[in-house]
Amino acid sequence: MKIRLAILENDKNYLSRIVSSFGAKYADELEIYSFTDYEVAISTLESSKIDVFISSDIFDIDVAKLPKRCGFAYFVDSADIESIKEQRAICKFQKADLIYKQILSVYSEKAGSISGLKSSDAACKILVFSSPCGGTGTSSLAVACAMRYAARGARTLYLNLEKFGTTDIFFDAQGQFDMSDIVFALKSKKSNLSLKLESSVRQAQSGVYYFAQPKVALDVLELSNEDISQLISELRLTGSYDYIIIDIDFELSKNRLEFYRQAHSVVWATDGSDVANAKTVSAYNSIAIMEQSLDYSVVARLCLAYNKFSNKTGKSLGDISITNIGGAPRYEHAGPSQVASQLSTMDMFDKMA
Repeated sequence: MKIRLAILENDKNYLSRIVSSFGAKYADELEIYSFTDYEVAISTLESSKIDVFISSDIFDIDVAKLPKRCGFAYFVDSADIESIKEQRAICKFQKADLIYKQILSVYSEKAGSISGLKSSDAACKILVFSSPCGGTGTSSLAVACAMRYAARGARTLYLNLEKFGTTDIFFDAQGQFDMSDIVFALKSKKSNLSLKLESSVRQAQSGVYYFAQPKVALDVLELSNEDISQLISELRLTGSYDYIIIDIDFELSKNRLEFYRQAHSVVWATDGSDVANAKTVSAYNSIAIMEQSLDYSVVARLCLAYNKFSNKTGKSLGDISITNIGGAPRYEHAGPSQVASQLSTMDMFDKMA
């Protein structure tokens, strides 16, 4: 299914360049109609069933007269302009892929439902990183795992669902939307979520796909267990990823156990200290008791990764049946992204793939 895109632009040279660029990159996603004449463009919107209409801001568009199915935005010259004439604005002077993502976002707000999405649940593996021990570098391990898989060519998404997630200290890429926009799409149930996800995702230099952290941490707190399940389901249905690496706070509840059920593996991090190991054993025993009333096993999915491990102060757990995938030392005088990059060179993550 293609999105029918109409562009009204008085600059013929720019119009030719953007149509050519979209045609080269998104021939399978967009059916493009280009205009320099206002009357011809407006008359075509209904007859050609245009989905998204983008107009140069030199034209005054009566939005109320546009077809109901048609999303709309103005093309503007500056990236600092978010809206103009009470309508969304898209900067025309940016990379074509960024413009494309904003077009998807405009479309998603109008589209009620989409058919023809690829379903490849079986091909997409969910790996969850969550630990009962605080300060053991669970996020660094999750990011490192995503980097390793992406480096070998796997389409890998890092999804941070922590209450106070710090995605942006690990990744940096251009994009207009972030996790707050995803939360809004989930809660409003008005947007086509799959398209919102596609328009919001960014790709770091490492090859990892991710969503930028929310504008306000409280936004993630709005997500219910049902919202999270829907989000993961939609991500899998897109068929865009081989791996989804989920970084989430530890929680001892039936809802969280049900969440773990979707995972191929659940990785807990510990540094081998007495306190961390005691918390790990306690959490393991609690889950073992809780799952007795369930028709599936969670402990069978658990893996243990030793991070920031010291032979002087740490020791491995030998009294519980959790698969040990390996360990890593503490990296001194290195920033978060540097630590994750170092961790990504370790083969312990291959034991889960």
